[in-house]
Amino acid sequence: MPLPPPGAPVPADQSANAPSAAEQAASAILPKDLTPYGMFMSADIIVKAVMIGLMFASVLTWTIWLAKTLELLGVKRRLRRAQRSLTAARSLVDAAPAAAGASPHVALLIEAVEAELTRSPDRRDIEGIKERIAARFERIEAGVGRKMMRATGILATIGATAPFVGLFGTVWGIMNSFIGISKLHTTNLAVVAPGIAEALLATAFGLAAAIPAVVIYNMFARSIASYRALYADASVDILTLVSRDLSQPPASRHDTPLPYPPARAGEGVRRPAAVPMAE
Repeated sequence: MPLPPPGAPVPADQSANAPSAAEQAASAILPKDLTPYGMFMSADIIVKAVMIGLMFASVLTWTIWLAKTLELLGVKRRLRRAQRSLTAARSLVDAAPAAAGASPHVALLIEAVEAELTRSPDRRDIEGIKERIAARFERIEAGVGRKMMRATGILATIGATAPFVGLFGTVWGIMNSFIGISKLHTTNLAVVAPGIAEALLATAFGLAAAIPAVVIYNMFARSIASYRALYADASVDILTLVSRDLSQPPASRHDTPLPYPPARAGEGVRRPAAVPMAE
């Protein structure tokens, strides 16, 4: 087909099919790589900052999962070993060294027993001694429970806020896409689609950070509740042994030494005090 001479009018069918200047400019600035990495690299600086923050939150979530899982497995194993020592013993004097050495949390309970018996001159007040020991146990159990819940609050925060942070990145990216449409004076979907895809990637990052955080938090909440129940059982076992020791008749006791945990590193050997039983 011969070309029209210069300056000749272009036929109507050819002018309708010719791309507009706005569309040509839009095609020149469209990203060529629409993979997740390519969309991340071509995203706005605000959207990039949102994605980086969400990636950091995801890494933090899995780090807490690994550290907390190992911690819970270790303390549960030690607590069960201490419980076996308490269950098999006939008195706290027999169970104290093995139980305190097996679990540092059980050692706290035994130290509380030692402190209360040392401060109780009248061993005939058995019920009063048991009430004071039980009150000490309640505070120790609450403290151990708070200690076991450390770092789980971060998971709750990530699970609650990450979707909204991702949504902020999405809204910002879509806003920029519509601003680009107004500047290019075109409604071509090919112009707005890459920007919207980049914005939606921020929402995907938010969900990827929030969903594991919520699941892991619930898993730890159940596991810590189980540990606190086991710890409460151990405190009941110790209180039972204390009650049994204090209830022994004078003829059956021989100035039994007070149960005490093994000395910590750097401390000298602790001298046990004598525990006179109820007269």
